[in-house]
Amino acid sequence: QVQLVESGGGLVQPGGSLGLSCQASGTIFIRIGAMGWYRQAPGKQRELVATIIYSGRTNYADSVKGRFTISRDNAKNTVYLQMNSLEPEDTAVYYCNAADVYTASTTGDTFWGQGTQGTVSS
Repeated sequence: QVQLVESGGGLVQPGGSLGLSCQASGTIFIRIGAMGWYRQAPGKQRELVATIIYSGRTNYADSVKGRFTISRDNAKNTVYLQMNSLEPEDTAVYYCNAADVYTASTTGDTFWGQGTQGTVSS
């Protein structure tokens, strides 16, 4: 059973930094095509933050370009998100996503983590 286990998050002051990580586990992975982070603020829809495909090509929401950096370790099936210059508007629950996942029992499925809270406040 595929699981995405997130860590990181917490409370930080405006201008500060937070780091998130998410490891896919629970089975032997043949390939995870894309990994990424989404977020959902109170009263708002879930939105894309950043994604990274197996080759390392990245995509960012305009609102985080230049401040956030996504990376992944394919050998560890882990994706990271380094968030710098944080603003109160970045406050949200951050969800890890793994898409196009191939294992012995899945072909191109998508999975989500449970979410981790990131709060930017003075």
